[in-house]
Amino acid sequence: MTRAEDHILERVRASLATEQDDKRDYLVEHILTARQIFIYGVGRSGTVCKAFAIRLVQMGLKVYFVGETITPIVEKDDLVIIVSNTGETMSAIQTANIVRRLGARVIAITAEKHSKLAHAASSVIHIAVEKEKADQEFAPLGTIFEITAMVFLDGIASDIMRKLGQKESDMRARHAIWV
Repeated sequence: MTRAEDHILERVRASLATEQDDKRDYLVEHILTARQIFIYGVGRSGTVCKAFAIRLVQMGLKVYFVGETITPIVEKDDLVIIVSNTGETMSAIQTANIVRRLGARVIAITAEKHSKLAHAASSVIHIAVEKEKADQEFAPLGTIFEITAMVFLDGIASDIMRKLGQKESDMRARHAIWV
């Protein structure tokens, strides 16, 4: 492995070590009880969100990505999960504010627990990413947050899979054929 890979893996492991199990259980429970699930993120956080949405769809859940042309309207009792490293992305904040007014629950996943997004959300899952000088060289911008969020959400997908009694073969039957 290169020094960058070692640095990234060490930093992601440290960020995951601060995870709070009660928040993890909270997210799983709300995903399992939501009427519909909407997921949103911008840029690389958006890519992480889309990967998570695909996993949930493969488990047979009703999931949409906010902003797609075929996404229905968010309604009361729906769940909206918004991922943003800084919690200051304007479209994420606006989305949280709008859907909360509609009566949906908003769970923000962010590295900044006192951000505008965190304030606008119903609940916050804080992914603690301590800033280090070496990140500028080996993991620029939001790399550590994004990879940590991806690993965290894949772990959530595994928890949901078990709670639903899903097997990989069940998910494979719902796996899209990308052409």
